[in-house]
Amino acid sequence: MIKWTYDSKADAAYIYLASIAKGEVASSQLVLADNSPAEINLDFDESGKLLGIEILFASKILKKDFLRAADQL
Repeated sequence: MIKWTYDSKADAAYIYLASIAKGEVASSQLVLADNSPAEINLDFDESGKLLGIEILFASKILKKDFLRAADQL
């Protein structure tokens, strides 16, 4: 199951790689890319399984078509 959402007010996209229950995210890892205007966080469960990807300032790096196709928040 891959699903994505976009919140235009926050300019934040979230890509779900699995269903996430409340409180299931045990840790997040900030990913820094050279010269990228976006912030990317990887969310993991207790066992280290990647659950989702949060992208802040999403409109700066994701195509508009991708953002329009997302579930809008």
